[in-house]
Amino acid sequence: MLLPGGVLPAAVAYPALIAALGDQVDAVAKELEVYAGDAPPRDYSLDTEVAGIRRTADESGFDRFHLVGYSAGGASSLAFASHYPERLLSLALIEPAWAGNRGQRPEEQALWREFDRIMQLPPAELMAEFVRLQLRPGIALPPPPQGPPPPWMAQRPAGLAAFVRAFKAYELDERALHSFTQPVYYGMGGLSNPNYYAKQAARLATIFPTFSVDVYEQRHHFDPPHRAEPQRVAAALSHLWATADARTLRI
Repeated sequence: MLLPGGVLPAAVAYPALIAALGDQVDAVAKELEVYAGDAPPRDYSLDTEVAGIRRTADESGFDRFHLVGYSAGGASSLAFASHYPERLLSLALIEPAWAGNRGQRPEEQALWREFDRIMQLPPAELMAEFVRLQLRPGIALPPPPQGPPPPWMAQRPAGLAAFVRAFKAYELDERALHSFTQPVYYGMGGLSNPNYYAKQAARLATIFPTFSVDVYEQRHHFDPPHRAEPQRVAAALSHLWATADARTLRI
């Protein structure tokens, strides 16, 4: 199952990666629950995404499955792994937007204070600052897409704000993640903000028993590897899944 980030819908984010994975992979690209309606649910939390992942897995006939999550989808994947580790064969995280509140480095805490600040800005300013905060200092902002924004873009400021509130309120069960023995892959861009993603990867490496980091040197959060280098990501996932399957057979 493939979960997108908080901006691009799953149907836009994953076609290239699904094509690179090939017909032998039964891939399900799932949209985030925060965008299931015109506005985020009033009681929205990461548990809303966890329930949606479980429902989609059941509907797809996935008893145990490989979960891939990018950005907000990566944060949702972490929450799912903490609740239902027995359902997962492996976990792949591509620059998750959040990885728990405990043990955050001072640099991470400063970034989250900035996210609190920008969530009060008008939508256009909010989106520009949202992009800037996630890039390595000195990296130019990507140019805005040409033409009028797609209809789904109108939901994004409210959805991003809902995610920030949900992250601040959520208690990630790190004890459950310490017991997650299946392999965990962490992909990150070399041009992304290191105070966000590199620090986060270092924290997760102390939590998961089997954890590997893959750096895509010329990529950043808004030029993510699963879109820019789908063949390389597909190869990395295939290796992860083969490792997970071999581990499962030994057990």
